[in-house]
Amino acid sequence: MSYLANNYNRRKISFKSGKGSFLYSSKGIKYLDFIQGIAVNSLGHSNPYLNKALSYQSKKVWHVSNAFEIPEGEKLAKRLSKNSFAQHVIFQNSGAEATEVAIKVARKYFYTKKKFDKNRILCIKNSFHGRTLAAIHASGSKKMTEGFGPKIPGFDHFIFGNHESLKKSITKKTAAVMVEPIMGEGGVKVIPKWCLKGLRKICDEKNILLICDEVQSGVGRSGKLFAFEHSGIRPDIVPIAKGIGGGFPLGAVLMNKKVSIGMTPGSHGSTFGGNPLAMSIGNAVLDKVLKKNFLKGVQKISNYFLRELKKIKKEYPELIKEVRGVGLLIGIQLYEDQTKFIQNLEKNRLLVTKAAENVIRILPPLNVKKSEVDLSIKIIKKVCKQYK
Repeated sequence: MSYLANNYNRRKISFKSGKGSFLYSSKGIKYLDFIQGIAVNSLGHSNPYLNKALSYQSKKVWHVSNAFEIPEGEKLAKRLSKNSFAQHVIFQNSGAEATEVAIKVARKYFYTKKKFDKNRILCIKNSFHGRTLAAIHASGSKKMTEGFGPKIPGFDHFIFGNHESLKKSITKKTAAVMVEPIMGEGGVKVIPKWCLKGLRKICDEKNILLICDEVQSGVGRSGKLFAFEHSGIRPDIVPIAKGIGGGFPLGAVLMNKKVSIGMTPGSHGSTFGGNPLAMSIGNAVLDKVLKKNFLKGVQKISNYFLRELKKIKKEYPELIKEVRGVGLLIGIQLYEDQTKFIQNLEKNRLLVTKAAENVIRILPPLNVKKSEVDLSIKIIKKVCKQYK
């Protein structure tokens, strides 16, 4: 009997250690981990540089209240801002919290402008923005919201890829459009560059804020620091999490100066958000990700990985419908349910995870080696052969 609640469908496997791209089970079996905590361990397991940063800060101070200045947070906020569109940052502990703050920032901005009815957030139907009450209703997923009523008001939805649906959903009450540049849970669906450019234009014309949810796609995962950079746009608000902490709980909301005016003292708070331990690790992650040629390396290895996967698709056209993704946020869409395929990959010591639309989601660490990608390709080919 487990005393844990049954809200996870856990695989019957546990791990005692990990190093880089690999995990070692409690039974001593070595696995190639291309889940990495669902895009969380951006620099792999037990990264020596992150371990050093954690150890150093843990001997100084773990936590102080946000009632005091936190120099490590000031440093991290400055670096995130200087390397993005932002002028201000609010730190949180997770992606869902960061999404909630993004919604609050958008609504409070128009409130300060005395546009009290301009408070609705427009999202893609069946997207994913977290699992808090507001976030599940932002996602517009019947499956996620079932049993958690009453419905949280203030959210509208449009259909992915349907621009008429988007235009019809915008009203005078729309405060912001919130989209994931790469929809991770939603099936690794990439919003095209031209589409994001068009969305930015619509938002400007109609006095609407643009929120790019980069909780999964941010901090190098796409081959750039942020996925929206591929389209050359500048959003107003960007929630991030996952990769910025390299495995340590850390989220943040980046915002431009214009929209930050509503976030006055007392407008938002977090007991643990921005604590010195998290900030020190976030800075250590940026030390590596912002290092010269690091992101070029992500682009190079991801281009190679995608090419090899597309070769497999050509070899097995009746099994694989599409290879999707940008950078190291990769999806293999099958024609049928992907559960058995994922189980067979696990039997061959490769760990991947699910996404919507029968998609197998592949999320290696950003510093994955070519030899490790080659090993994953070999395993995927082997499993494909079983379906011939």
